[in-house]
Amino acid sequence: MLFKTKSNYDWLIAGLGNPGLQYENTRHNAGFLAVDKLAEECNFEIKKNRFEALNGEFKLNGTRILVIKPQTFMNNSGKAVSKISSFYKIPAERFIIVHDDISLDTGKIRIRRKGSDGGQKGLRDIIELMGTENIIRIKIGVGAKPNPDYDLASWVLSKFSREEQTNLNSALERAAEAVKEIILHGVDSAMNKYNN
Repeated sequence: MLFKTKSNYDWLIAGLGNPGLQYENTRHNAGFLAVDKLAEECNFEIKKNRFEALNGEFKLNGTRILVIKPQTFMNNSGKAVSKISSFYKIPAERFIIVHDDISLDTGKIRIRRKGSDGGQKGLRDIIELMGTENIIRIKIGVGAKPNPDYDLASWVLSKFSREEQTNLNSALERAAEAVKEIILHGVDSAMNKYNN
């Protein structure tokens, strides 16, 4: 009798955010928004619920890619990512984590090959559970707090202004393109092209 082996993916793309209607289109959900843009551009859906994440998949020049939106809330993003990595045997160097960044202006994106979490708790959880900082990430600028006394949680859970939305839309498009650039041509090419 033949046993079917686990299907393998070449890459895992994780957009970070919080599940639930009350968090839709908030700054902290920039990662969700970016992978939604990727799904729209590449004509696939992220809706199958497995391993505490919504899953979708697509192929790019024969490369099989799994795209997820963890449903564990931001601070526990590593739970879903590590389960999926373990099940599908996807190594951390084949991850691309897409997340919000308050140190970048809205509309900016920044690609990094590796490094610390920079205070982003979802990324921190992934780094801790995977045991490595060698994880590619695409940071999407959501703007700094309006003043130093402003509560950080309130800021990242706030929605974008109409003016910011135009800049955000541009960043989401570039983040989706950057994912494809990394997969097809490598992280150095993507950094040269999209870091601004």
